[in-house]
Amino acid sequence: MASPDKQQKRAQRAKAKAKAKQNRSGKSKAIVVHPVLANPLINEPFDDVEIDLSTFDFKDIEENGFDPADFDDLFQAMKVGEGISLLAMCLVFLQYPVLELVVAEEAEDAATDFMMGLLITYRGIFHDEDEDTAVEWVGSDAFQNAYNEASLILQKKNARGTPGARA
Repeated sequence: MASPDKQQKRAQRAKAKAKAKQNRSGKSKAIVVHPVLANPLINEPFDDVEIDLSTFDFKDIEENGFDPADFDDLFQAMKVGEGISLLAMCLVFLQYPVLELVVAEEAEDAATDFMMGLLITYRGIFHDEDEDTAVEWVGSDAFQNAYNEASLILQKKNARGTPGARA
């Protein structure tokens, strides 16, 4: 995994690149890829949240687990999204900067385990579910369909360079 300094620089470059792309597009209202993205709580929900990616230590999480309190901003945003729809919740989840970093820099199995841990913890906190019930929910057709649709929506959004798209 890259050093914290390198991670922070990558995150800053990605944000600068996205902003430059947005500025080149004239900040006009581009075609909305999906109606749920018209909601600012769903489209780029973490833009106003201070997340210091330089302090994120994935190896520590792999070895010792994570403190759910460290992900409260994600869980609260997911709860808001879930109040709209399962698709909205998945869109929020997939846009979390820490998750984007893990998916980009870690092995697929490790990234999947991390994602499952976050989803299981979320279900435990907001739905009082045990791990088996949460895993069953993640494996359900409803969740899988919403997750896959959210992933496709974000791919289209990023490919079109709509405002706020991450590069």
